[in-house]
Amino acid sequence: MSELSRERSRELYRRACELLPAGVDSPVRAFRSVHGEPLFIAKGRGAYLEDVDGNRFLDCCGSWGPLILGHGHPAVLEAVHRAADAGLTFGAPSPLEIDLAERVKAAYPDAAMMRFVSSGTEAVMSAVRLARGFTGRDIVVKFSGCYHGHSDALLVAGGSGLATFGTSSSAGVTAGAVADTAVVPLDDENVLQDLFQERGCEIAAVIIEPLPANAGLLRQRPEFLRVVRELTEEYDALLILDEVISGFRVGMGGAAALYELPADLVTFGKIIGGGLPVGAFGGRREIMERVAPLGDVYQAGTLAGNPVAMAAGAATLQVLMEEDVYSRLEKLGRRLEEGVAAAVREAGGSFVRVGSIFWLVFQPQAPRSFEAIDASGMPRFADLHAALLERGVYLAPSGYEVGFLNHAMTESDIDTLTNVLRESLAALPG
Repeated sequence: MSELSRERSRELYRRACELLPAGVDSPVRAFRSVHGEPLFIAKGRGAYLEDVDGNRFLDCCGSWGPLILGHGHPAVLEAVHRAADAGLTFGAPSPLEIDLAERVKAAYPDAAMMRFVSSGTEAVMSAVRLARGFTGRDIVVKFSGCYHGHSDALLVAGGSGLATFGTSSSAGVTAGAVADTAVVPLDDENVLQDLFQERGCEIAAVIIEPLPANAGLLRQRPEFLRVVRELTEEYDALLILDEVISGFRVGMGGAAALYELPADLVTFGKIIGGGLPVGAFGGRREIMERVAPLGDVYQAGTLAGNPVAMAAGAATLQVLMEEDVYSRLEKLGRRLEEGVAAAVREAGGSFVRVGSIFWLVFQPQAPRSFEAIDASGMPRFADLHAALLERGVYLAPSGYEVGFLNHAMTESDIDTLTNVLRESLAALPG
């Protein structure tokens, strides 16, 4: 096995560090969790990435999930080119917004009305504000291990089994900004029930990733999710499903359909923009009609509903609706899981998969909560990540991040990934 050529990436990283904090525009891209330096990507085509040094990788990151069709799907590129020819941005309504909204609503009926924004963070921030405005209450409950973007009110540190209030997880966030956010552990009905019994009349909403995929793939028990839904209904609070990752990734109806979990509000991310900078929040009509200018909850965005992004999203959803994407991805995912499960177990790990999302964690029992993740396995993931890169597989550079399959992958690609994973696991020290 020859070492990757990294000369140009290293030079670009040196230049970037003079201009950008840690040389990147988002922290985990700096590769510090895997004790390396980032590769600078030149292009992506189909299931593969190519870096500036000419190294080619099977892409299991997929721009952190939204590229479910792979890079440069012809239908998406055609839609983007057509929209760009007509104009890059208008700052005014366009028919493309209606087209995409109708497609989203057809697949996700709980989103009776929606508003497009430019990121998942913006979608969640707006949904939380709307929930507080609609209910007239202040407290929002989130779960440790569920990441909902970097808005101040949701950058809250979790406790060790009990509800935690008002402890920021980032410098620069005031105690006041997080004072009305409660953090509780996943997979623990008792803590959540105790919080509602104590403060239920003050709780505006509970926000949850129904399929938590930002701190590992923490697959939840349907019974736990039902308790979350029942408590919000009992106390007249709203349930916000954060489907920024799972929406249109695990199926047309997202994790809400997978778990038969109705939402009051839902947030979507860049998958509904074909990977372009898009997000959306939506929900029941009577709630969404509180958004300005119909109601008193203010939200705005200069580039919201960008025509190029709307066109890319509509083209992506059309392919998802018309082609057998999800059943095909399930078959590829099952092929991968069956091929690597034994090797992962022999290495002391667990392989967790839901559809086209997967996670390899170095502990025998797959965790369902952030607190149950054994951090001592993360150095082994760093070694695995380096071994996979050398063998032509690109995973997100953190053991807490998940991997993604895409529609451009073939059975041959999955077999290659299987063999590379087995070989890399066998080569790990210790």
